Amino acid sequence: MRIAYIASGAGNMYCGSCLHDNALAAALIKLGHEVALIPTYTPIRTDEESVSMDHVFYGGINVYLQQKSSLFRHTPSAVDELLNSRGLLKWISRYTSSTDARELGPLTISVLQGEEGNQRKELHKLIEWLKDSYKPELIHLTNAMFVGFARDMKKALNVPVLCSLQGEDIFLEDLVEPHKSRALQVLRERARDVDGFIATSHYYADFMKNYLDVPSSKIDTVRLGLNLKGYGEETKTLPADPFVIGYLARICPEKGLHVLVDAFDLLMKKGVPARLRVAGYLGKRDENYLHGLLKKIADQGWKDRFEYIGEINRADKIQFLNTLHVLSVPTVYREPKGLYILEALANGVPVVQPSHGSFPELIEATKGGILVDPESPQSLADGLHSLFKDPGLREELGRNGKEAVHRSFGDRDMAEATLQVYNRYVRR
Repeated sequence: MRIAYIASGAGNMYCGSCLHDNALAAALIKLGHEVALIPTYTPIRTDEESVSMDHVFYGGINVYLQQKSSLFRHTPSAVDELLNSRGLLKWISRYTSSTDARELGPLTISVLQGEEGNQRKELHKLIEWLKDSYKPELIHLTNAMFVGFARDMKKALNVPVLCSLQGEDIFLEDLVEPHKSRALQVLRERARDVDGFIATSHYYADFMKNYLDVPSSKIDTVRLGLNLKGYGEETKTLPADPFVIGYLARICPEKGLHVLVDAFDLLMKKGVPARLRVAGYLGKRDENYLHGLLKKIADQGWKDRFEYIGEINRADKIQFLNTLHVLSVPTVYREPKGLYILEALANGVPVVQPSHGSFPELIEATKGGILVDPESPQSLADGLHSLFKDPGLREELGRNGKEAVHRSFGDRDMAEATLQVYNRYVRR
């Protein structure tokens, strides 16, 4: 099958959706299918070998300028190609925080409007390339923010258009009015043009059928999968002291690091010889958030027990996980994915997570962790303490999770389940 997979770059950040898209495309290629992983906005940054194209469509600079000025909606191709160059997009993404939804209301609505929006020129260039150069049998959009592409793509190519669901509501709900209401209205209108959706969890499939106002029959669930090379290969024996708690996610309020810091304080006051190790991308928008947490930790007297090591690549991620007794990312929003949970479990590290979003079904499927009350430092501290006191339970959960992920959550499992969905639509 020839598949056009249109993915969204996240600038200078390792993004869970980018990691998922690249892993899925690579696994489909290994199964013998032809996949064009097409970057939009910026090049895709991934912590393993990228299979994406060199050319970037819907380049972030062009998209922004075309929103701000009608002049850039009519510039010649040579100018557009210069602004879409990978080097320029990579460079400028180091100095921008363009994913802050509070600043992007009108642009979000315009992109959702597809051929009726200010970026229609970018859509036409993408469709022209698909029609004349690639000729896909199926198009897969990375998230619902691209549903505005579907109408003209189907007219021009007469192929199924599917769309992943990977956390779009989190972005949309952060828009300010009146843009939020208008964006949701356009999203629901344009969702009707998409043939089918693929959610990353049963929770999110159920949530998005109401959010998008589409029938449940239009949404399939394909759970996440990992390229498991390197995970769980090292046999580790950690000393009991210190009890190392890890956090592996973007540093931002949504991911709940502040909840974990408060729970850590409660553990330390109980006399637990704990250490908190934190890794993840820090954007400029959230620097004050981290500085506030660092000050709180220093004021509490635990500065020498806390370590922030920054964003890490794949090899360093596996090494980081090998230092942990337990991992917790206590998100305050309802997480639709949770790739970091699979990464920890693949390395035999049990998890303690809030009982909402995709976490209950991940814990049920892997038996690799425990659930606690959301947004409750006390409940989280109690859960972490239970694993500190019971090394046998901790080892059992880690072993269960590792076996389950290596058995059922590999990238091939994800690709084969996705192909079943693809084949159903292509046969139609």
